[in-house]
Amino acid sequence: MDSLSQRHQQINQAFEELRLATQETENELRKLQHSQEYFIIQYQENLRIQAQLSSLSSVPAAERTQRETTLQSKRATVEAWLTREASTLQKYRLDLSEQHQKTLALLRKQQTLILDEELIQWKRRQQLAGNGGPHEGGLDVLQSWCEKLADLIWQNRQQIRRCEHLTQQLPLPGPMEELLSKLNADITDIISALVTSTFIIEKQPPQVLKTQTKFAATVRLLVGGKLNVHMNPPQVKAVIVSEQQAKALLKNESTHSESSGEILNNNCVMEYHQATGTLSAHFRNMSLKRIKRSDRRGAESVTEEKFTVLFESQFSVGGNELVFHVKTLSLPVVVIVHGSQDNNATATVLWDNAFAEPGRVPFIVPDKVLWPQLCEALDMKYKAEMHSGRGLSEDNLVFLAQKAFTSSSNNPEDYRNMTISWAQFNRESLPGRNFTFWQWFDGVVELMKKHLKPHWNDGAILGFVNKQQAQDMLLSKPNGTFLLRFSDSEIGGITIAWNKYDRLVWNLLPYTTKDFSIRSLADRISDLNHLLFLYPNRLKDEVFAKYYTPPLSKAVDGYVKPQIKQVVPEFTTPNPEPSGGTSAFMDQTASPSVSHPNNFDNNTSIMIILIITIYQIM
Repeated sequence: MDSLSQRHQQINQAFEELRLATQETENELRKLQHSQEYFIIQYQENLRIQAQLSSLSSVPAAERTQRETTLQSKRATVEAWLTREASTLQKYRLDLSEQHQKTLALLRKQQTLILDEELIQWKRRQQLAGNGGPHEGGLDVLQSWCEKLADLIWQNRQQIRRCEHLTQQLPLPGPMEELLSKLNADITDIISALVTSTFIIEKQPPQVLKTQTKFAATVRLLVGGKLNVHMNPPQVKAVIVSEQQAKALLKNESTHSESSGEILNNNCVMEYHQATGTLSAHFRNMSLKRIKRSDRRGAESVTEEKFTVLFESQFSVGGNELVFHVKTLSLPVVVIVHGSQDNNATATVLWDNAFAEPGRVPFIVPDKVLWPQLCEALDMKYKAEMHSGRGLSEDNLVFLAQKAFTSSSNNPEDYRNMTISWAQFNRESLPGRNFTFWQWFDGVVELMKKHLKPHWNDGAILGFVNKQQAQDMLLSKPNGTFLLRFSDSEIGGITIAWNKYDRLVWNLLPYTTKDFSIRSLADRISDLNHLLFLYPNRLKDEVFAKYYTPPLSKAVDGYVKPQIKQVVPEFTTPNPEPSGGTSAFMDQTASPSVSHPNNFDNNTSIMIILIITIYQIM
């Protein structure tokens, strides 16, 4: 049995213990009620006997003596019984109070396990899902547990209330009033903690939030159905608050919800869904109309400023016996006004999601983390974007470490104990570049996600290889062997490196998203006849043929669609034209580099020509 199943089994066993304990106190309470009712009957009988004794003054003396003796004997018997029974009733009450204390202790323990461990873990999984982690899941299981808790807590609360009523009905000397007051306060605290903690965000608003753009979110009360909150459906309001305002709210320094912006369509009524038994509010058409930013200090940019969406509501339980004002904060949100800010905003979100501590003060994260911790976050993000189990290999991570730390070491052990700061991650540009480490990595992710995902999943792209490594790898291979690596000098670029017959390693000018929107990578590789083997020794067509664009179709209405092909002039032998054909050439200037192994940085320029061949209809 795995640890998850074992933990769930322990929780279910604890619920069974609580059910039995609650049933036992219910049985004892009924016995107490029955005994007390019989006590009251006997007490009334004693009063009746006393009344009869008082009325004997009007009875003749001879008869009165005999009747008085009988009544006094009977009264003595009843009073003795009442004295003993009063002591027994008090003991029953104290025993029942002690049993309730034990049950409440078990309820607190079970609630702590579910709310402070299971629910917190669910929220952590939800946050990591923002970085591409596994879907959080398990919310329906959590709801079933919370509903069981609510049911048991409410049953015990009702039992305690009935004990109070019995005590008021028949006051007896002793500490019962104080004990019941304490039990009532404890059970109210328990149910209050349950209700306020189970008002959660089922679907988070986007963590990179663009103004004037529609977005959605869903909040859910995990105990709403069980406590019949839906009988008077509560309304939920959403407001956006700053990090400082969020801190004040959690410290109870602010009693009203100050806003840092204006959200349209920010009110929603909670609906009960009979099929699923869930009580939730679906905000489907919210839009952030404006945002008020705080004064930033130092090097912090607008894409490092964190906000949060606050959801709040008020509802009553048990016929207005208890009224709750509930609040919950979304994951940190970075507000942008232009798509160009998305890259840096995503960096802030990724760092926060990866390294936030449970129960932190909003929204503190460490300024430095161990390199392996960041590797885990980058790998999670990369695998999610590729929709594949093929993430970043150890060699890939060493390459990234060398880029982040500008180190030439090839020993992975050198990086395991190194720390990387937020500034190194996405505030300071890489040496000799005008972009940061994250901007380069995110450019790779975007390029792969939009155009090269199948090739990565096929293992056709090495990617994380620098020029020198590419040269060392290719020079020992047959002529025409090539590999695909990410550009060091351009964001979101990939280049082809191949070895030539004269023992030179060539690198084509990097391709970007713009290039692949014109012609795909597979077709470009197909165009270049001098590329023969994908490193280390796979025939080119075995890897890429399934992605080649099919041959042109026949003419329609007397026209043939032009065909675009890529050539490297120095490696191209002109093809003979079909009889009666014409050729049109459209030049696209580019600067692929040729690198000599003895002088790797000595680059010369060549051209890539895009050829359009139009076949004349005879």
